[in-house]
Amino acid sequence: MAEPIAFLPPAGSRIAVLGACGGIGADVVRALVDGGCTVIAMDLPKSLAEAPSPAHHAVAFDGRDPASIETAFAQVAGIAPELDGLVIASGFAGPRQPIDQWDIGQIDDVLEGNLRLMTLCLRAAVPLLRHGRPASVVMLTSDMAYIPQAGYAPYVAAKAGMVAMGQSVARELAPSVRINFVSPGAVDTPFLRGGRGRSTDPTAPLRFDMAAYLAQVPLARMATAADVTGPILFLLGPASDYMTGTVLHVSGGAFMG
Repeated sequence: MAEPIAFLPPAGSRIAVLGACGGIGADVVRALVDGGCTVIAMDLPKSLAEAPSPAHHAVAFDGRDPASIETAFAQVAGIAPELDGLVIASGFAGPRQPIDQWDIGQIDDVLEGNLRLMTLCLRAAVPLLRHGRPASVVMLTSDMAYIPQAGYAPYVAAKAGMVAMGQSVARELAPSVRINFVSPGAVDTPFLRGGRGRSTDPTAPLRFDMAAYLAQVPLARMATAADVTGPILFLLGPASDYMTGTVLHVSGGAFMG
């Protein structure tokens, strides 16, 4: 009788989660801990202080500071010299406004807090991922990279660039390391009101017209963090062993491609 397919990372897997205090990151951490994995939560010091994580270890860092990234991954190496998995779920969109109203500092902030951060973190993690066992990286992008929304040009560019960057690195690191992507639409988390570390006010205005958005979603509801966690766990686990460079769209059918 054939062995059942294992969809989750094996118990005991050592997995670092960047953006571990955000709505999706926190849900991923809980699921991994419940599954018996050893989890290292990585986020801003303020975020880790405001939202203590159930992860086994916490490493504070500022992804806009290259020295902080290097120091953080040196700490990770002291905890787990070999990582079985890495989830990069950090980022923010910035204000919604026409391109001619974005000043250079705002543009740089969004590009640095998304594309640059993810590139530098992936670079720093590579020595911990290259070992005898296959390792899996899952990067959280956004369906705004595929259905661009007016007013978010820097964020759209950053998320689209992240996929291109990650696919390039996936070719470099194969077959020892797999890199895949989960691309959600709007998810009902604090991100929609600024993101943890920037705003935790549940009454802050949404970034978009909810009714207009849902009219474009065949499944007719907002995603929850759990809707995104499932695909992330699948890509971390052995059932996706023959996948690399792949984007899984989790948008209720708003994007079909």
